[in-house]
Amino acid sequence: MIISVWRYSHLILAISSFVFIALASITGIILSFEPISEQASGYKIAHSDDLSLGETVTTLKADYLEVLELKVDHNGFVSASVIDNEGEMGDFYIDPFTGEKIGDLLEKSPFFEFTTSLHRSLFLKSTGRFIIGLTSFLLFLIAITGFILVLKRQQGIKKLFSRIIKENFFQYYHTYLGRLALIPITIITITGTYLSMEKFSLLPEVARPTYDIDYENLSEEPALKANEFPIFKNTSLSEVRSLQFPFSPDVEDYYTLQLKDKEVLVNQFTGEVLGEHVYPMVTVLSELSLLLHTGRGNVWWAIVLGLSSCSILFFIYSGFALTFKRKAAKIKNNLKKDDCKYIILIGSETGSTIPFAMQLHQQLLENGESSYITEMNRYERFPSMEKLVIITSTYGKGEAPANATKFMQKFEEQPPEQEFSYAVVGFGSLAYEDYCQYAIDVNDMLSQNEYASELMAIHTINNRSWEAYRQWARLLGNKISLAIELPAKNPVELKPKKVRSFMVLSKTNAEDSIDDTFLIELERNSGKVKSGDLIGIYPPDEHERLYSMAIMEEGQILLSVKRHDLGVCSNYLNQLSSGDTLQGSLVKNKNFHFPSKRKPVIMIGTGTGIAPFLGMLAQNKNKVETHLYWGARTPQSYQLYAENIQKCLDNNSLTRFLPAYSREGDRVYVQDLIEQDTELIARVLKNKGVIMICGSIAMQREVTNRLEQISMGENNKPLSYYQNKNQIRIDCY
Repeated sequence: MIISVWRYSHLILAISSFVFIALASITGIILSFEPISEQASGYKIAHSDDLSLGETVTTLKADYLEVLELKVDHNGFVSASVIDNEGEMGDFYIDPFTGEKIGDLLEKSPFFEFTTSLHRSLFLKSTGRFIIGLTSFLLFLIAITGFILVLKRQQGIKKLFSRIIKENFFQYYHTYLGRLALIPITIITITGTYLSMEKFSLLPEVARPTYDIDYENLSEEPALKANEFPIFKNTSLSEVRSLQFPFSPDVEDYYTLQLKDKEVLVNQFTGEVLGEHVYPMVTVLSELSLLLHTGRGNVWWAIVLGLSSCSILFFIYSGFALTFKRKAAKIKNNLKKDDCKYIILIGSETGSTIPFAMQLHQQLLENGESSYITEMNRYERFPSMEKLVIITSTYGKGEAPANATKFMQKFEEQPPEQEFSYAVVGFGSLAYEDYCQYAIDVNDMLSQNEYASELMAIHTINNRSWEAYRQWARLLGNKISLAIELPAKNPVELKPKKVRSFMVLSKTNAEDSIDDTFLIELERNSGKVKSGDLIGIYPPDEHERLYSMAIMEEGQILLSVKRHDLGVCSNYLNQLSSGDTLQGSLVKNKNFHFPSKRKPVIMIGTGTGIAPFLGMLAQNKNKVETHLYWGARTPQSYQLYAENIQKCLDNNSLTRFLPAYSREGDRVYVQDLIEQDTELIARVLKNKGVIMICGSIAMQREVTNRLEQISMGENNKPLSYYQNKNQIRIDCY
């Protein structure tokens, strides 16, 4: 019984992740050749690891007009950034003994760059990163459960390397290679999981080091040569990551030496250590994980990684060869399918839509109706079917999710033989171009069936909105004369929102604005939130409406709201006065926060999408270079925000404000202004800056299309390259 449990667990884990494991293994095999090709370039100088840093620094300072930086990479290649005696700047590999240039810096091959992106994220941005991280963890579990099976098969740890009884080819080598590859595969999976956790900020944050230097008492005596500095004399190049040279001959400027385990500040005249910061364990483990996972700098380990990836592919093939049939998860039903007039079919890649469908299924049963629910791939003729409800997500570029890939073919092969009505619900995200495309395709196919009639027009759900689904279910109930009322809150939510009371501090009137827009300030009573997070407003007897908020300097919440004639929430907010209270909940929106690193930022918004930017600018204490592109209909629309914007310009928290008015003069849109600043956009992306977009979906599509053109035209990289690096942050609706 126990071994059956381990075998079942091993099989299920393999089935659930074998596609991604196979893809990661194939790309891993390819990438294992990258360290080998780098080492083959021949820029490693014999015995350079034992050379003291002081000797190399002295040689460089004698050979060049100015030295900016010295680096030693993972291959042991020494490079320098210098200005030569002719005043020309250069970055190249050097011979650390002589200081002579021995070659240009290696550029990552486009092929390896493509493979790396595929290996890391499947070109699915953060979603792909999550999938790969999860796949690494699943592979770790597969390795552990497989090892336990081998232990049980070999009758204990003492007999682990005893002779394996050869029943057949696949069984024998599946076990044999499993023993050999267990340790390297475990290392690959653990380091892969760790690196994914680092990407999603699941590890403790590493604060920038701070140093307490007494600048007034810095000494220039005794003036020593670099090779006489104790720290330089006692440090070999093998311990060095980089050395940044002083920018000027002032005593306040110093050497910044980054070693394998710490960072050291060194007086440029005396060699005195001014400050020292030992890297935290998280940093050390991150570097170690990267080296172990990639094989950088070690040809032999890279070969081991490549062979281990090959063995993973063999495990997938031999494992499925040993499995006679694929086991699929089943959804339990209390009624037989042939007796049910309501049929609910689910299409899902990750299973996230199943709880939604199950709630509808339960409601139908509670109303005394006969309902049967199953996956789309399990479709067949249902003789008693009167109503067909399809609830499906879309995978990739308009493709079917995993458990719906065979549905259309099966439906065409076994079409219903009686009249029925249908309703299709698509789950997706408006951030993607092919929003709910598979649901649309299914709806189109059903509309062509001679026995089918449309019960309801196709309905789409953005970002798994429970409220939108709840409203659809209510409309469905009206159509079929049943009281379908789903719970106000999604019952599968792990963390229900905490509703708080917020007092209105001040408010402008929509009637005073040319485009029915107003500002409302709320007291921030509690909660750790940032500008860009969301607040859910609950009008009396109505449902939640989310607004992107700004946290201003005094801590108050600022919202920008456009009033709509039939808008329940916007009219409710517009009727409030100072001192009134409203009910709301705070919602984290971590993917739309102002970057913590001091890199240039470009903000792009339209209409009320300017709101979170106002808060981010108000709290830009470090005066980070920030450009705000904002679109509206007329210059009069700007008056609502003029005071805040001008204040930010005056105190340099905003570098430039560029408005675009679509109903005045030449009718300019934000995407036109972006195109005019092509060089700036390209520079910000190249320098690891961040572009933030907030506003309508229509604006987002136009803007991202222009950004894609700029990214490819100027930087020769697709926009997805920067999205994968979290340099593109979007909050559109």
